[in-house]
Amino acid sequence: MEQQQPSRRRTVPGAQAIARAASLLRLVAASADGASLQTLARDAELSRSTAHRLLTALRVEGLVDQDDATSMWMPGPELYLMGTVAAARYDVTELSRDIVRSLAVKTEESAFLSTRRADETVCLVREEGSFPIRSFVLSEGVRFPLGVASAGLAILSFLPDHDVDAYLERHPELEERWGRVHGDKPLRTRLAETKSRGYSVNPGLIVEGSWGMGAAVFDRDGRPEWALSLTGVEFRFGPDRLPQLGRTLLAHAHQLSSRIAGARR
Repeated sequence: MEQQQPSRRRTVPGAQAIARAASLLRLVAASADGASLQTLARDAELSRSTAHRLLTALRVEGLVDQDDATSMWMPGPELYLMGTVAAARYDVTELSRDIVRSLAVKTEESAFLSTRRADETVCLVREEGSFPIRSFVLSEGVRFPLGVASAGLAILSFLPDHDVDAYLERHPELEERWGRVHGDKPLRTRLAETKSRGYSVNPGLIVEGSWGMGAAVFDRDGRPEWALSLTGVEFRFGPDRLPQLGRTLLAHAHQLSSRIAGARR
């Protein structure tokens, strides 16, 4: 979870409760089929009683809901209404859907659009490719820290060096949580390789045998705020095919960046 400005959270009255509730909201929103109290409490690093108290308060406000049959927690109607209002300012999915679909059709792999949210990426759009064997590491609402999945690796590689340094200082836990390949030195090597060739490659570092590629998408000021990515099984990303996939991915990312730059404010 995003850990920026901890001192501010300690000094602003009520900030801890808001941070905990926001953490639960993100976890609920990322669970396509709902999440149990036990899972939410564990992932939010809260006691079951605290998690239940916060979820109950969020349910009263309509921000989350609970299935009467399964007791699973899911996004509530107020969250949907807030999202539709926020979409007018932040959402680029309507600009991107045909481009993501084109990417899936041309490569036959599953294609995605992810957005940067603080120190994470969040998947917004998924389009299935026609190849029958697929990877299911990524779907709408799934979050990864920057530099872990291919989308976040592509975004992080095009941030200014001082932002990369600050990010790695904030998140020393990456190696412990995601493995030695996500330690400072190997991650910086992958960032340099990504920046050199223009697109990222994740050779099964999250799930063995599931490969990913990502290309940054830039806003009108040249900031990498989104990424297009592909995922599939390892043998589909061999050395003979990888450069072709990279060129296709970069062409679609450039098309989306141009479209975003040309859109009305």
